Amino acid sequence: MIVGPCLAIAFLLRLTWGLDFVVGPANHTISLGLTTQMRCQLKGVPSLPTIHWLKDGKELHNADFTSVPLGEDEVLSAIRLRRVQQTDMGWYWCQANVKGVAITSKKAFLTVEGLPYFTEQPQDMYVFKDAPFNLTCAATGRPEPTEILWKIAGVLVEDGWKESPSVLTVKVPPDKPTKLRIENQTSNSVSISWVVTFNGFSELHNCTAQVFDSNKVNASSNATVSHEVTFPVPPYSYTVRGLSPFTSCAVRLRCSNEAGPSEFSEWTHFHTSEGAPSASPRNVTYSYNGSSLVIKWNKVAARDMHGVLLGYIVEWSRQEGKKEIPVDAGTQAILRSIDPSEKHSFRVCARTAGGRSPWSTPALLLAQEQESRRRQPRISWAPLVIGILCAVLTLISVLLVVYHIRKKEMQFGVAFASASAPSGVSQVVQYRAGRSYNRRGAMRIEATFDTLGISDALKQKLEDIFIHEKRLELGRTLGRGEFGSVKEAYLKMEDGSTQKLAVKMLKTEISALGDNEEFLREAACMKEFNHPNVIKIIGVSLLSRPHRRLPVPMVLLPFMKHGDLRTYLVLSRLGDQPVEIPFQTLLNFMVDIAKGMEYLSSKNFIHRDLATRNCMLDQDMRVCVADFGLSRKLYSGDYYRQGSMSKLPVKWIALESLADNVYTVHSDVWSFGVTMWEIAARGQTPYPGVENAELYDYLISGQRLKQPPNCTEDLYHLMHSCWHTEPKLRPTFETLRESLENISMGLSPATEQCQPFYMNLQNGAGAFECNPGRSITCWEVHHSSHNMEAPVVLDTADYRYVTAPLSLIEDVGDSSMRETNHRQLEDEVIIHF
Repeated sequence: MIVGPCLAIAFLLRLTWGLDFVVGPANHTISLGLTTQMRCQLKGVPSLPTIHWLKDGKELHNADFTSVPLGEDEVLSAIRLRRVQQTDMGWYWCQANVKGVAITSKKAFLTVEGLPYFTEQPQDMYVFKDAPFNLTCAATGRPEPTEILWKIAGVLVEDGWKESPSVLTVKVPPDKPTKLRIENQTSNSVSISWVVTFNGFSELHNCTAQVFDSNKVNASSNATVSHEVTFPVPPYSYTVRGLSPFTSCAVRLRCSNEAGPSEFSEWTHFHTSEGAPSASPRNVTYSYNGSSLVIKWNKVAARDMHGVLLGYIVEWSRQEGKKEIPVDAGTQAILRSIDPSEKHSFRVCARTAGGRSPWSTPALLLAQEQESRRRQPRISWAPLVIGILCAVLTLISVLLVVYHIRKKEMQFGVAFASASAPSGVSQVVQYRAGRSYNRRGAMRIEATFDTLGISDALKQKLEDIFIHEKRLELGRTLGRGEFGSVKEAYLKMEDGSTQKLAVKMLKTEISALGDNEEFLREAACMKEFNHPNVIKIIGVSLLSRPHRRLPVPMVLLPFMKHGDLRTYLVLSRLGDQPVEIPFQTLLNFMVDIAKGMEYLSSKNFIHRDLATRNCMLDQDMRVCVADFGLSRKLYSGDYYRQGSMSKLPVKWIALESLADNVYTVHSDVWSFGVTMWEIAARGQTPYPGVENAELYDYLISGQRLKQPPNCTEDLYHLMHSCWHTEPKLRPTFETLRESLENISMGLSPATEQCQPFYMNLQNGAGAFECNPGRSITCWEVHHSSHNMEAPVVLDTADYRYVTAPLSLIEDVGDSSMRETNHRQLEDEVIIHF
């Protein structure tokens, strides 16, 4: 066995002199701040060596220690530690050097009990608002384990001590609830459920629901919340009660944890179902004529109906039992074959789809009452007959006097009534009688702006475009909506000719002063427009009504022969015989709309409802922007903020308009991008498969309309730029118009030659119509008996158009080529230029 030199020398010393530490330091535990000492004793020393003290392998130079000889060969060394601290804790032992050899004692551990000290403390951090973060803290001390208590601003964050090391997760309010769903709607309650995607690192305590009930909100206070309720969670579902039946309502939620409440979710709208009427019919009366009983009552007030009235029920009680008689219309019922010897009673209730109202107070018809009426003496008819004869004679006398006066006033009218001059008469005198008589029925009050009752400012704007109703002849209805209709009309011009128009008017049964004011404000708005791609108003008129002072306003617009653009696109795709509209034609439609919107934006107008359904096609297939029922003029500022809750075209509205109800020219650019997508998709509805309620979350996640089939990359890139999240980074209408024109110019000539042509076959095969300014070739076609590819027929309300097979259309450059083409096509169709 080979041993190192030092160890060998030490071993020899121990054998020779018996050199060794007979006493060494012992493990010791002491409280913090006290004084302790340790000792060791070396024996077998030929000469007194120096004894050194070491702690954790390092020599203690400044320690308080002493060495005392106990004999010729024995030394005692002691070390004193005063006011012990945590840093004094560790391993201690003694060491002596003899003849260059180190002799060591056994080791002992000094344990210091008392206050622990931190080995790691929380660090300063920079975090985002409402973002969770972690803090770490560690400490050590005796006895184990060392525990840590967390406080923020002197307030306990968590209950109880946490063992070191400890990590604190700082909690935040939860995210707002999402996917709010409406379930189990009744007349006065609705069940809702929702999802909380992030609880803020803390369990949710409760949720708060705010409810909007249009019947319970005071409109004068501009309040949006009818009541609020807080309830514990989970489960994440709740039934909201106390709602008004048959009412438009809305609900939104927020949830809370120990860090605070979340933001409210978006309003989710719903409509409560019909309920039973809350009041019975009033003023129930009856009359008995000896054989039948006529029962009458007043209607239930609209505020107490809570649904759509389906009718009334009369309950007739007698000895045979009860019988219910339904009354579907009116407020009276006739009970026949009444037996006067019986006792009868009846009561009335109203009914809706939600149930029946309370019964009215029963009316009792006693047998003696009927008997007394039956036994009343018969009335003598002689005075009645005499009175009737006197009245007839008086009426005849009055009519004779009126006839005599009228004959005198109209005698010249009788003498010169003929409009054609007899032979020998050189001149015919015609005149208008000073008094006229209406034989047609009810008197009509002449309609003026004064009888309409609009404001003076609006009246002044419309006076120069007012057209009297006598110059109009209304025709058939072209379209009908919820609040109004569009009719065909003919305007008598000063030169005797007539002009075909489209007349837009409100429904007479809902026409009120405020509706008329809003309706005519649109006409005043359109009066300022003068652009070929913006529909221009022809005038306004008023339709008088018998015995009604308030007339119906009418807005006169040009008659658009081809209707709205969306219907045209849908029929080309889904009609009986679909037609492929060339890409160049679709680009022309987009350019026309861009020109119109560029003009409107230069006039500081915002449209707010731009879509293909509100763009009209005139006789030259030119698109005109129309329907300004939602538009407003920007007299100051950059935007218009809508102040009321109204129905809006969600899938065409910009992201910021959905979020904040703010409308600018930039939001019209967003709508134009959706309109471009409609045209490229040939009338398809935007965002197929996405519900209106899900659209905001769909857009905020970065999703946009997908590229339609047969749409070029540069065109899709242009429409996609209209949907930028930042409104001011969207292109202007001027830029859009120029880009669309550049795309159109970049098309190959072959693409432009594939334009369809249209012929009006209403007046026979020889008539034709074309639009030279639209790059559409014009042809006159005569029918041939030869077999040929059948032309495609587009059948609209007033006109039929034929699109020739594309194989028949060629670009002919000179007369020789025209003759060649003529000979080639002679067997199929005769074509003249």
